[in-house]
Amino acid sequence: MRTLLPSAALAFVIAVLLSSPAGLAQGTAGPAAPPVEAARSSSDAALIKTYCTGCHNDRTKSGELSLEHADLANISLHADLWEKVIRKVRAGMMPPAGMPRPDAATLDAFVGHLETTIDRAAAANPRPGRTALHRLNRAEYANAIRDLLSLEIDATALLPPDDESSGFDNIADVLSVSPSLMERYLSASWNISRMALGNVNITPSTATYRVRPDLSQDGHIEGLPPGTRGGMKIEHTFPVDAEYVIKLRLWRNTFDLMRGMEDPHEIEIAMDGARLTVVTAGGRDDFGRMAENPGTFGAELDRRLTVRLPVKAGTHTLWATTVLKSQAPRDDLIKPFIKTTIDGLDIMGDPSVDRITIEGPYAVSGSGDSASRRKILQCRPTAPAQETTCARQILTTLARQAYRKPVDGATAGVLMDFYARGRKSGANFDRGIESALQFILASPEFLFRVEPDPVKASSPVYQLGDIELASRLSFFLWSSLPDEQLVSLAAQGKLKQPAVLEQQVKRMLADPRSKTLIDNFAEQWLHLRNLKNSNPDLAAFPDFDDNLRQAMKEETELFFDSIMREDRSVMDLLNADYTFVNERLARHYGMPSIYGSRFRRVSVPNEARRGLLGQASILTVTSYPNRTSPVERGKWILTNLLGVPPQPPPPNIPPLPDNGADGKVLSLRERMERHRANPVCAGCHRVMDPIGFSMENFDGIGRWRAKEDGLVIDASGTLFTGARLDGVNALRQEMTKRPEVFVGVLAERMLTYGVGRGLEYYDMPAVRKIVQDARSTNYRFSSIVLGVVRSVPFQMKETAVTGKETR
Repeated sequence: MRTLLPSAALAFVIAVLLSSPAGLAQGTAGPAAPPVEAARSSSDAALIKTYCTGCHNDRTKSGELSLEHADLANISLHADLWEKVIRKVRAGMMPPAGMPRPDAATLDAFVGHLETTIDRAAAANPRPGRTALHRLNRAEYANAIRDLLSLEIDATALLPPDDESSGFDNIADVLSVSPSLMERYLSASWNISRMALGNVNITPSTATYRVRPDLSQDGHIEGLPPGTRGGMKIEHTFPVDAEYVIKLRLWRNTFDLMRGMEDPHEIEIAMDGARLTVVTAGGRDDFGRMAENPGTFGAELDRRLTVRLPVKAGTHTLWATTVLKSQAPRDDLIKPFIKTTIDGLDIMGDPSVDRITIEGPYAVSGSGDSASRRKILQCRPTAPAQETTCARQILTTLARQAYRKPVDGATAGVLMDFYARGRKSGANFDRGIESALQFILASPEFLFRVEPDPVKASSPVYQLGDIELASRLSFFLWSSLPDEQLVSLAAQGKLKQPAVLEQQVKRMLADPRSKTLIDNFAEQWLHLRNLKNSNPDLAAFPDFDDNLRQAMKEETELFFDSIMREDRSVMDLLNADYTFVNERLARHYGMPSIYGSRFRRVSVPNEARRGLLGQASILTVTSYPNRTSPVERGKWILTNLLGVPPQPPPPNIPPLPDNGADGKVLSLRERMERHRANPVCAGCHRVMDPIGFSMENFDGIGRWRAKEDGLVIDASGTLFTGARLDGVNALRQEMTKRPEVFVGVLAERMLTYGVGRGLEYYDMPAVRKIVQDARSTNYRFSSIVLGVVRSVPFQMKETAVTGKETR
């Protein structure tokens, strides 16, 4: 955790406090408080003594918090302590259920006074925090290359995964740099620049695209042509005009290769919608040869499914799939042969795609006219005398976008030096540009988001310049570089103007690039990225496959996208009466009359399915492979939707017992109740378990069920607020009674993601202002985003003297 040195004002106050024998813990005598404030402090002190200090005292210190000597006369000086109190009370967790509790109006007045006092002090002396030097993470790097060079790259093949902190992988503190990582960046800059400019000397390589083993290919795959079954679709960038070898391979083991080969199948390989080849595989002759010598037949089939052809440079779409056609009845002579050869196993089925491999380039014919070359080569000299002027124009344009700021003469001079070296060694103009581009892509000004402090800072807290604000804005909303419009407005000093800033935010949200808010923000906040690693036990969930996994993820992404694009209230994330399904997911949910792989918007007839709490993606990532987990579901909601994560579990927790003392098999609820009997575990489980059990009608992959193991599901419990729950609908209703809690958590997560650092207690006034300002719009999505962009942490920064920067 970073620590920040106090501001000048706070340092002065602390110095005064430390000079007193009572010190900071006891508070110090100051100017007499106004009568109203004194009365407020007196009533708050009485409330704390009556309802809080029985647990939160110096002796027991429950939750690592003591309020026995709380200083209510100097609330803002102890904001770190009071923010903990505010969070728990606002969520309804304190006082705990079953303990004496004042009425809601009294609690609201108490917390409201704390918030108002802290917020007033924060407005007078803002603390925006300080973000460390921020390296582009892997996703940002790929997006930046795409926007700079019109080139799609597979960053996972070039760079290692990034560490996470505070729930996200764009947190500056953990985006460290090592010598080995810099070598990867240098290698990437070399490979990308050669590909972008179509270097004809590029070395042939092999790219392999695989289908997940659990993908079912017995139906149509979304994105492939109608009238096809199974297969895969990929995007591949061909670096130069040349010949390439495209290989399709079916599943290789004997059983899978024989499956379905008793009938002939037309397997199509196509590029950009144009058929490259159709191979007939299967039928009596093929089946006989395969049965006699599977290895020889497999090699022969691979040769049939291989195409060598000339391809123009650029990104092309490839697919391989089986063309549907009316099939003749299986040959009666083949059926018995199958039964006897495979020991009676019924292997009737269809062949399925395993992988597509692309090799090349071979016989290179030229650099081509790819989108990346067109983006880079904005001018093309026709005579040697034009080369220097053209090179300067190209490189300053690239550097302006790559470095996110206007390019000065010194920077342009360095780029021209690299151009001259490359021009000389490569003997042509393109190689000179390539050399300078390599330097740009490996430059710290490209790889790092640098926000230099003012040369002569008059205050420890300062407003970011427009150029730095443009970068923060673009990496927040697009996970990429600012475009020319943003850079131009920043260079003119206009971006910070409120009307201009709001217009730019709305423009950027409407741009397709804002999908990164789903890919990078929502997927991490909601843990959707974990879905790819979810592998439910097929003995418990035999219907689960990758088709369902992908449909689950697509539903939640489309749902979040609809909230963003339609600028709906973010409370619809909990309440919406619609969702998005295709046939596979609809069948999983028990929704009738929905056919095909295409997703479409549908109303939700079952109220339990409303919002995120009813979506299979969330329900699956919060389950174990073979069963549900009330603990994981409760923890997920507490952490990600209510902002009150439970304490980490103690070490060496014993597994849940399967049977009671009498040998009777225990239900999950009974096992959890025995576990909760342990006093060490009881505190957290009393909070988590009722939330999780309210969702028990959803099984481990999100299907609705009324019974488990023949027993009726008991989804009842008591929420930490004291409210009774009888299922997921009651849970949702309780959560929506306090919209400021859920909206506050969303604002916190979005601000964390936007500034690229974990939030501290002094950031909470900014979070509350985002929520308060958004209330007037019924918490529309754009109002939350605008609140983040307008906030003190987003627009301001502390100097290095004030804030300790971690690199």
